Amino acid sequence: MLTPSEYTQIENEIIAAIDQASAELIDISRDIHAHPEVMFTERYASAKLTGKLAELGFEVERGMAGLETAFVGRTGNTSGPVIGFVAEYDALPQIGHACGHNLIGTAALAAGWAMSKVIDRLPGQIAVFGTPAEEGGNGKGKMIDGGAFKGVDAVMMMHGAMENATKPVFLAVKGMEVIYHGKPSHAAASPEAGVNALDAVVQMYNGIAAMRQQVRSDARIHCIITNGGTAGNIIPDYASARVAARALDMDYVDELMARLKGCAEAGALATGARLELKIAHGGGAFDVASNNPMADVFGEKLNRFGLSYTERQKDGPASTDFGILSHTVPGIHPLIQIADFPTTWHTDGFREAAWSDRGHEAMLTAAKCMALTALDLLVKPGLLEATKADFAKL
Repeated sequence: MLTPSEYTQIENEIIAAIDQASAELIDISRDIHAHPEVMFTERYASAKLTGKLAELGFEVERGMAGLETAFVGRTGNTSGPVIGFVAEYDALPQIGHACGHNLIGTAALAAGWAMSKVIDRLPGQIAVFGTPAEEGGNGKGKMIDGGAFKGVDAVMMMHGAMENATKPVFLAVKGMEVIYHGKPSHAAASPEAGVNALDAVVQMYNGIAAMRQQVRSDARIHCIITNGGTAGNIIPDYASARVAARALDMDYVDELMARLKGCAEAGALATGARLELKIAHGGGAFDVASNNPMADVFGEKLNRFGLSYTERQKDGPASTDFGILSHTVPGIHPLIQIADFPTTWHTDGFREAAWSDRGHEAMLTAAKCMALTALDLLVKPGLLEATKADFAKL
């Protein structure tokens, strides 16, 4: 057990370590930002982060769970608790790091970097997890299935946002691709000989539109038509759409998905087209179950650095594959302000914020808060036990 003076000394060393490395950390983040890579192709970012972890003395395992760009770096006492920092580093097609994953990946590195300087005096281990393909690939779910998080006691990550929130709401989500196979025919000479796959999509879409009024207020339903035919004078024999449902809990998402499948089946029945359904978007994402004791400690650390916060964000919720991880291991996913409204995620403005001085100042503060939260989990009496007890209520 640390004495109060020893605890304060380690706190100060953690903060100083990030301050001293700040210029290099910002360079790493901007380098990743300048080399955007979409899901499962994040070779540059993964190499950048693992290279630095190895240089810092972490034992690095690459290709975790059979995913080329996934990794874990570990340092510390293997007989004690394991606290993980979660890195993301994939980008979006066309608009690059418009969700700020360069900041997320570098913040995890920074927190691990700081803790590596003091871990020899602490009863546990620090792990930095590199999780690819958050943007639609369900990388964390695949890593869980591959056993990457076995034996981990708690995990945390930060996400840039338009406000500070310690227990943000993220929706559960599932999606599917709906495909209709019809029969082609000349649209003028012999339309009666065709089976119109586009009409099936339109029937489904109208069914979904009618359904929207009779859903819970937290539900979100999305649908786009991805293929509607190739020529105006040919009855389309192939048409497709992507459909997704979100809500605060997975049980209700499953209920919505059953209804959406009914809409898809109705389109086939109405037109005679053959229906094909495919699960899309990595199989879905769970809601985020923020661990209350961890989130409260993180909030205390934000206050220490002069930042105010709310528990739940004002902006509308999105979805993340951290959700399934938070239902597997006690975890938190706080939001850190790097931009102002009306800027929001997945926009050019947010991509610029993820490059900005303001964004990187927030990244460094978040890294300090994560490292200090990890310190408390390792040394504060009863905190890790309270964290596990809260997780057991899920």
